Amino acid sequence: MKKNILVVDDSALMRRVLCDIINSDRTFQATDVCRDGLEAYEKLKTKSYDGVILDVNMPRMDGLQLLERLQKENIKANVIMVSTLTSSDAQVTILAMERGAIDFVTKPTNIIEAKGEDFRKNLLSVLEAVFSTRTYVRSTRPAPVRTQPEASEGPAKTAPPFKKLNAAGAKNRLVALACSTGGPKALQDVIPYLPKEMNAPMVLVQHMPTGFTKSMAERLDEISEISVKEAEEGDVLEKGHIYIAPGGKHMEVKKKPNGTHVIALNDMPAIGGLKPCANVMFDSLSQTGFDEIVCVVLTGMGADGTNGILSLGKHKPIHVIAQDAQTCVVYGMPKVVAEAGVVDEVVPLKEVAKTIIKNVGVK
Repeated sequence: MKKNILVVDDSALMRRVLCDIINSDRTFQATDVCRDGLEAYEKLKTKSYDGVILDVNMPRMDGLQLLERLQKENIKANVIMVSTLTSSDAQVTILAMERGAIDFVTKPTNIIEAKGEDFRKNLLSVLEAVFSTRTYVRSTRPAPVRTQPEASEGPAKTAPPFKKLNAAGAKNRLVALACSTGGPKALQDVIPYLPKEMNAPMVLVQHMPTGFTKSMAERLDEISEISVKEAEEGDVLEKGHIYIAPGGKHMEVKKKPNGTHVIALNDMPAIGGLKPCANVMFDSLSQTGFDEIVCVVLTGMGADGTNGILSLGKHKPIHVIAQDAQTCVVYGMPKVVAEAGVVDEVVPLKEVAKTIIKNVGVK
């Protein structure tokens, strides 16, 4: 049976394009359309949809206002935002995910791009990834916090002979986190729960376009004790600070002659369509002066991060934390790293912050 999708956009032309894309896939069906959030609200009060494609800016009731109404009245909906690259839309989109949206896709700047293959693939891939994870989770039982991935989360291969993190003798630690689809929402259940006294800096790659990472960093900084910023060239890493790779740039960590570590950004081509790429970040950590590195992999499509962690583990003591399937929007990146046999702890999203602190401590 096809998944029923509600399309909400004030542009008749964009509604038509979105419906054509959705209906072109045998898995989905654009069941209803609405011109604004108010129309969508009336439908969602009485009818259930598998997914909702929601525009940001609309008359009468915009996307954010609709999400706030749904949240207030406890109306459940799997919402994917469609957002332009403007700074104002980026800010609203980040807030939308705080209000319950699962993720977002970038809205084309013109109708030619909207009818293009890139936008079609992007929209369908997000829908497919979300629903495949929902199907997977329904077929598995919720699991408690554990120290090794279960067979249902993929057969763990024989782990490479990595040096493992030694908490008792820890000196200079770093946290390196990677996430993708569902990440902006997931990070709001992690970052605000980290204390400002965290005894390590954190570097973070979230797959997002230019502009969105800045809005996300600013919002996370606003609602958190710990300091959060979009990383800039030359930033000196400090304990109790989080540095988010800017959209459209790869981020590395470099050791300076005086022993400090700084952010280095580069404009190398996208890797597997990703820029920033988490593998680039993890690879760079092999040449740093950190004694131990806590690697964290949250919700996301694909396998970014796994190869970098495998490489890093040959040079540095590491401890790998992966989000569990039941709490992932998309159980892709955590699943692949678990299957690689290097995960030390698989935990629900709301346990991630506590697990990080358990491994790095506070100042």
